[in-house]
Amino acid sequence: MPDLTDKQTFSDQDALDFHQHPTPGKISMAPTKPMATQRDLSLAYSPGVAIPVIAIGKDPDKAYDYTSKGNLVAVISNGTAILGLGNLGHMASKPVMEGKSVLFKRFADVDSFDIEVKTTDPDEFITVVKNIGDTWGGINLEDIKSPECFVIESELQDLLDIPVFHDDQHGTAIISTAGLINACYLTGRKLEDVKVVLAGAGAAGLSSIALMKAMGVRAENTVIVDRDGVVYKGRPTGMDQWKAAHATDTPHRTLAEAMVGADVVLGLAAKGAITKEMVASMAPNPIIFAMANPDPEITPEDVLSVRTDAIIATGRSDYVNQVNNVLAFPYLFRGALDVRARRINHEMKIACAEALAQLAREDVPDEVAAAYSGRKLKFGRDYIIPTPFDPRLIWYIPPFVAKAAMDTGVARVSIDDMDEYRASLRERVDPSAALMQKISSAVRAAPNKRVVFAEGEEPTVIRAAWGFKQAELGTPILIGREDLVKKNAAEAGLDFDAMGIEIVNARVSDRNVEYTDWLYEKLQRRGYLRRDVQRMINQDRNYFAASMLARGQADAMVTGTTRNFNMVLKEVRRVLDVEGDSLIGLSIVLAKGRTIFVADTSIHELPDAQELADIAIQAAATVRKLGRTPRVAFLSYSSFGNPPGERGDKVREAIRILDHKGVDFEYEGEMPPELALDPALRANYPFMRLSREANVLVMPALHSAAISTQLVQALGEATVIGPLLVGLEKSVQIVSLGASVSEIITAATFAAYEEGVTVEFEPVDEDVAPHPSAAAERSMAETATKP
Repeated sequence: MPDLTDKQTFSDQDALDFHQHPTPGKISMAPTKPMATQRDLSLAYSPGVAIPVIAIGKDPDKAYDYTSKGNLVAVISNGTAILGLGNLGHMASKPVMEGKSVLFKRFADVDSFDIEVKTTDPDEFITVVKNIGDTWGGINLEDIKSPECFVIESELQDLLDIPVFHDDQHGTAIISTAGLINACYLTGRKLEDVKVVLAGAGAAGLSSIALMKAMGVRAENTVIVDRDGVVYKGRPTGMDQWKAAHATDTPHRTLAEAMVGADVVLGLAAKGAITKEMVASMAPNPIIFAMANPDPEITPEDVLSVRTDAIIATGRSDYVNQVNNVLAFPYLFRGALDVRARRINHEMKIACAEALAQLAREDVPDEVAAAYSGRKLKFGRDYIIPTPFDPRLIWYIPPFVAKAAMDTGVARVSIDDMDEYRASLRERVDPSAALMQKISSAVRAAPNKRVVFAEGEEPTVIRAAWGFKQAELGTPILIGREDLVKKNAAEAGLDFDAMGIEIVNARVSDRNVEYTDWLYEKLQRRGYLRRDVQRMINQDRNYFAASMLARGQADAMVTGTTRNFNMVLKEVRRVLDVEGDSLIGLSIVLAKGRTIFVADTSIHELPDAQELADIAIQAAATVRKLGRTPRVAFLSYSSFGNPPGERGDKVREAIRILDHKGVDFEYEGEMPPELALDPALRANYPFMRLSREANVLVMPALHSAAISTQLVQALGEATVIGPLLVGLEKSVQIVSLGASVSEIITAATFAAYEEGVTVEFEPVDEDVAPHPSAAAERSMAETATKP
């Protein structure tokens, strides 16, 4: 085996084992329709399949409606240029092509299968792909050597009426161009003024320089160098039509000469092609993209030993600023497929590059830091390109691509509502997106809510307040010392003065006396002296923030990032009373297309019968407010008394209490989870009162509720929101210790929603409520303009 890199973090055997076990390869097929009954089989195959066959026979474009064509991409190679390993044959390319298919699915929910073609003849390759091309919604060519790849792509684009995209060329071009846009922005340059040197005149290099020219780099400011030296006009050897198109009038004949005074060097050649001396000769603040894989033309360590002012990118994940094609091709195809594009044109590639550059300038979610061992990412010299694990890529990039396709006339269909399209993209990779879109839309449509962020000096809380404000979800109020809040905000790249976010210092607030007098009157017969209350108001932000709610200076509150749940709840409860039947914790579990509400997951340790009934009433009311028709199941290890036990007795008593109250929702119990969630198993219990599967599960005890929700989340089988705090007289949400920015924003959104949002949703009986047309991520739509 070749020695790929001295920084490899796994052994060769690890890689072989990964690809072999537990099932050889990296992809498989999963059906999208049920095959459980004879009727299913009749519809899927004979005779039902004849109906779409006839329809497609009359109109081949109907294949987009009745088959998977519209979400299907072929990854095709002949193995003549596999990674940096050369021509190892078509079957040696299969692990790479399978990997590409996995990336399509993982990052953009695009179905993809690999095809390895046993020929090195371009004409024969073209014939094969042309004859199977109509099967797919798009074709991704991969690992085909230059210059044949140019001919193959160009001819297939003319022969087929679907996007044909050679990723080795254009993927690298898009990412490197996005990086160049931001590197120029950081160094105060304009694209039309930079002098660019390209080391390596292969497919990726020539495509990169072509896209950069389309973005504004002037042809006379470029120099291309291949293994024979500078590509200049009139060079007699080593030329072809693709190199000739980029040849310039220049006196330079070597890479070392070309790099003197250059602003940018693009390395798409081989290890060692660029030396320290060459880097030292470049202009101030040089931009160095050493993108050869697996080993760059020059390492960042060598660059920094001679130039501390350089902006550096490589193709590797173990250095900052990775030029990784996975940032482009999944989302480029996602946008193209969603408008049934006939091709991927220059304008779509430019739109993708500009969107990537803009995204890198936005505040980076905590989920990204978690994927990179907690490394904090912030727009700057070490972060000019988004990272592959940024969860925003799926909904940020494709809309720009789709719009460019529509604007240039290559789209078969149009997307009329881009906000709704963004929302649908989020749902592809985030099961909670539909629910959160519904809640967020209701909060935006309601009168503006003032939400207090009690731990306002914490960087994550500051960023969450910023995101909450930017998304137009309400008015955030940060509790903290103004100088420290603004200092931490500035370090995160946020300008609070420009955004107009309110900061309140509890210690010097002019409402301290008012809050102290009011809270002392409430607590004086519970063992508190006035000085105790004064200290609480002055020194504890939870008491101060909760008092703001109680006295009407704010509508809702979010806290919990720096203290455990029980401590925070005790503090809040001293200020705010329970309103309604019960105070409960309600967790929302989203799994396999279902939305399940679980209670109580944070308050009642061992609820008695009355408390179980109250939990059910409170949970059902909340679920109805969230737009669902509640169907409550009281869970137990037993099924209607078998086997008997104390906890089952309490559940049965809770049922009797609800019977006596005459509540307006369905309920039943006691039963195990399978009976609650699968009506097909109820043949032995014809008396059950649930009309269909339950969507509200009342647990017999706190430990069972907490363990079950945490277990499914830990196994990766579900997305869990909450527990949400329901039942206080004012809306307060308590997040977990160390909560992420997105978790805090979610909690703040629910807090604003709970506090008097009057927008009503029509109750639905589906497992997953349809998402409304919403102003999804409105701030992105308004700010993501051309850099």
